[in-house]
Amino acid sequence: MAHVAGLRCRECGREYEVAAAFTCEWCFGPLEVAYDYDAIASTITRERIAAGPPTIWRYQDLLPVERAAAVDLGAGFSPLVRADRLAAELGLGEVWVKNDTVNPTNSFKDRVTEVALSKALEFGFKTVACASTGNLANAVAAHAARAGLRSFVFVPANLESAKIVTTAVYGGNVVAIDGNYDDVNRLCAEIAGTYRWAFVNVNMRPYYAEGSKTLAFETAEQLGWEAPDHVVVPVASGSLLTKIHKGFGELHAVGLLDREPRVRVSGAQAAGCSPVATAWIDHSDTIRPVKPSTIAKSLAIGNPADGYFALDAVRSTGGGLAAVSDEEVVDGIRLLAQTEGIFAETAGGVTIASLRRLAEEGVVRAHERVVVYITGIGLKTVDAVAPHVAPTATITPSLDAFHEAFDRDDIDQ
Repeated sequence: MAHVAGLRCRECGREYEVAAAFTCEWCFGPLEVAYDYDAIASTITRERIAAGPPTIWRYQDLLPVERAAAVDLGAGFSPLVRADRLAAELGLGEVWVKNDTVNPTNSFKDRVTEVALSKALEFGFKTVACASTGNLANAVAAHAARAGLRSFVFVPANLESAKIVTTAVYGGNVVAIDGNYDDVNRLCAEIAGTYRWAFVNVNMRPYYAEGSKTLAFETAEQLGWEAPDHVVVPVASGSLLTKIHKGFGELHAVGLLDREPRVRVSGAQAAGCSPVATAWIDHSDTIRPVKPSTIAKSLAIGNPADGYFALDAVRSTGGGLAAVSDEEVVDGIRLLAQTEGIFAETAGGVTIASLRRLAEEGVVRAHERVVVYITGIGLKTVDAVAPHVAPTATITPSLDAFHEAFDRDDIDQ
């Protein structure tokens, strides 16, 4: 991989060779992939990207794999939808929705999983695993099945039933833990140190996280190779937000954006699990772990690994963070569905509700071109909205019954 310089510690800057490693031996900081941007710039062009597949692998020059698309279910290049009705409801001018509900297992986790498992094959792993709040479990199980790899996914036992079913159907091992995600993650760290498995969000994390950058790449390409003014991103571990921020910068570094992007980055959390937003509101640099209590289970990470880096990205770009109640989450799901026809899971409800809050506070401004990231489909979290929606009417099969239920003057339009 001539375009990959190695791994580099995000804390102290020490450099390492490419390996299945995720922690600096010197300061215990997290490792990330370091690139030779000059080498990439010498070959990458907009035309080369356009000639590639309509998936994340059109950006293979900016991804840390040798065998591009070694594990491929077609993730990426999801629709970027101009959301004028949503914008009008929120008093904003130009809002776009990046709709990742249409990925193979219906969430953005397909992006990171394809990169992680392709890299795992390069390293010769036969078993892949993950700790998950649901969407990653779906993606790892599906892609492992496609690649012929054995899989173990570890999830909280109280996960939404739809996410359990849509993981178990792929035939891998699904291990439910009596505890929250942070309990699951601690167990997985122990298992990762015991078995030679590719844990996508442990020893494969530097590579796995890079898949999230493709959301920024696609956004810029779909906007005619321009960066937006402002993005709103859901925050769980914080990795998605930091990598979207990084992605826009990389496009400029390799010459794909004419102007240096000045994207303001804002984050969205549920009030029942908002350690990053709380630090923001308190003007603190300390991310204090919390015990999650929210319907937005896919964001319920009480001790976010990349929380500090997400907070730094928000501060350095002039964005903001919001924490919204479960009631606001449901309202956000319904608002997006009823204005733009997109049914988002609870994480999407958090994002839309946070967009509303940030717009009311003046953090998101009416003149800005705003992109909001919807990362998973609502069919996985139906239970959250089921008590709030129902048939408009239940009638006998007759025209008279229909007319009794609906005023003719209202429907004859």
